[in-house]
Amino acid sequence: MKSNRAQIDRALKAPADTRFFLFYGPDEAGSQALVKALAAATGPEAERVDLSGAELKSDPARLADEAASMSLFGGARFIVVEPAGDEVLPAVEALLGAPAAGNPVAVVAGSLKPASKLLKLALAEPDVLAFASYVPEGKDAERVVVETARAHGLIVRSEIARRVADSCAGNRALIDQELGKFALLVEASPEAPKPLEHEVIDALGAAAEEGDLTRLCDSVGGGDPALLQSELLRLQAEGLEGIVLVRAVLRRMHLLARLRAEVDAGNSVAAVMASSGKSVFWKEKDAVSLQLQRWRSDLIAKSVGRLMEAERQVKAKGALGPVAVDEELFAICRQAARLR
Repeated sequence: MKSNRAQIDRALKAPADTRFFLFYGPDEAGSQALVKALAAATGPEAERVDLSGAELKSDPARLADEAASMSLFGGARFIVVEPAGDEVLPAVEALLGAPAAGNPVAVVAGSLKPASKLLKLALAEPDVLAFASYVPEGKDAERVVVETARAHGLIVRSEIARRVADSCAGNRALIDQELGKFALLVEASPEAPKPLEHEVIDALGAAAEEGDLTRLCDSVGGGDPALLQSELLRLQAEGLEGIVLVRAVLRRMHLLARLRAEVDAGNSVAAVMASSGKSVFWKEKDAVSLQLQRWRSDLIAKSVGRLMEAERQVKAKGALGPVAVDEELFAICRQAARLR
């Protein structure tokens, strides 16, 4: 059964009442946050059993067996299956066909196509809750930052929340990681909350830690393949490749998407840039302004999708890894060159 946010939150507070959870969608960090909520509700002493889709493909009966088994220590337990796709369908069918068991199962899948047999089964079964996580954008991303910051004892204004969300490309895991660092720096805690200011982000933000990636973003968004090639070689020599690079360009594309939405609403590029404040780093403003004039919203969205898929490929077993990222960066760079 497809669930909304309120339904999945309620269900995760009492996970034993649900036989099987399907967490899917392009926002893998969002799916992982739901797994954490499941673990928290099951209890700090609960036993977590990790299985993979490949394991269940070769032994479909194992999932039902694990769901029915008792913990070695007599306490609660839950099962997490990842990565997974349609190959786990026989195992899930066996689970749903077995007598009721007290151990909840969560299958974490990435983006599933509407034709996915696993997705169709999950949506049709009343004993299953399926929830799709999408990368938060705009106000939703700001809300995620505010809520995550509160858990770290940080107080954030709207402009600060927008800046953090943009810098992390809406990635929940990265948002949590960054806010955790900021909280340590200002000695904030839920018991002693402190405000988060731009100066702290300037000193300790993700961009500062990952080296200067401005030229990389400029080369991709500006359509300069020669500069992109030299930057990839330079960054590789510094030990920077793969996910670090794709997330940097994702942050730029998410920034362009937000600013382009304002342009599409009838504002001039100059007015949008003037009102952007510190959400656009000062040394990036000229390049961002030029890219904002060239890039259409649909092409930005397409590029974001390609970058997110490249990040997924880097994480996947047996994938090309950083090579896939470089290929996507050049593909987007060529697209930008055609916009001139």
